Amino acid sequence: MRSSASHRKRIFSYAEAATLLPEVRRLTQGVVEHLEELGVRFGEEGQLVDDRPEVHGVVTGWAETVQELGLEVKGLWLVDFDNGSGYYCWRYPEESLMFYHSYEEGFGGRMRIQ
Repeated sequence: MRSSASHRKRIFSYAEAATLLPEVRRLTQGVVEHLEELGVRFGEEGQLVDDRPEVHGVVTGWAETVQELGLEVKGLWLVDFDNGSGYYCWRYPEESLMFYHSYEEGFGGRMRIQ
């Protein structure tokens, strides 16, 4: 789920990212609910365990929509808001934007935002 060249790179302040998050969360929740209605199962770590083409299309559509907002999709329901020195990191179903990580650290290096 990498960003294609057609998606614009965007740098976010924390306030901008926090303002956009409710829309990202709404989009993501809608897709998750749609997949649940289709009977899609998710593994223990939240990974997708359904390889139907329809499911793949739904997830790809979600990723493209999120990327069009200027975010980076790093995994299933995992997005990063580039802040110029690292990322504000959000993963569904987190309620708010609570984590940051450097460009080098990735998800495993997430630190709670004070």
